[in-house]
Amino acid sequence: MQIHGLNKTTLLDYPEHVAATIFTGGCNFCCPFCHNGELVLQPQAYPQIPEEEIMALLKKRKGILSGVCITGGEPTLQKDLPAFIEKIKELGYLVKLDTNGYRPEVLHRLLEQGLLDYVAMDIKNAKTHYPQTVGLKTMDLTRIEESVQILIGGTIDYEFRTTVVRQLHTIDDFQDIAFWLDGARAYYLQVYKDNENVIQKGFSAYEKDEMESFLEVLAPHIEKVELRGIE
Repeated sequence: MQIHGLNKTTLLDYPEHVAATIFTGGCNFCCPFCHNGELVLQPQAYPQIPEEEIMALLKKRKGILSGVCITGGEPTLQKDLPAFIEKIKELGYLVKLDTNGYRPEVLHRLLEQGLLDYVAMDIKNAKTHYPQTVGLKTMDLTRIEESVQILIGGTIDYEFRTTVVRQLHTIDDFQDIAFWLDGARAYYLQVYKDNENVIQKGFSAYEKDEMESFLEVLAPHIEKVELRGIE
């Protein structure tokens, strides 16, 4: 496992749980608005945290933490991910996976093995605008569609989420997404926040009332739709 970051305690990353968050390096996307730019483009710039150090921390914090969130970068690129999660589960922790959904075969295998308790999958944009939103010229969108169907058709607790960027998303996009995710349990719209690590500068966020207008087109199709990161 290439682990390049650790948040020892979070109340935000795993809904309804006190958790630790583990950051893996590298990604198969290059979303220009990504706020973990260095972790995606230059993971080697961060010291690698030994797996043994992570396990020692989790053993020490049993009874304080109830869950572990594995995020990135893109965790499903890590070939040792199943074995790593098995060790976490053996300690009695719940495991949440953050993923972009581009490796449905890995997601399916982890679910089949009972290694996940919660999945948060990014929906980057409407299908017609996916490649440019993730920084690729072309991509196999059926891989994203397969992951969506794995979650909607399964029993795992999950959420979909989109970081909303004024320059990349429109209300028409969310209308398309509403039909795409029809019947989903939960979908969160996250406010874009600029920082020094963003891959490409020049993006901005929508105002609260504009974000709420997006929720209105989503609500008839999705059980739970909410905003995140807005006051």
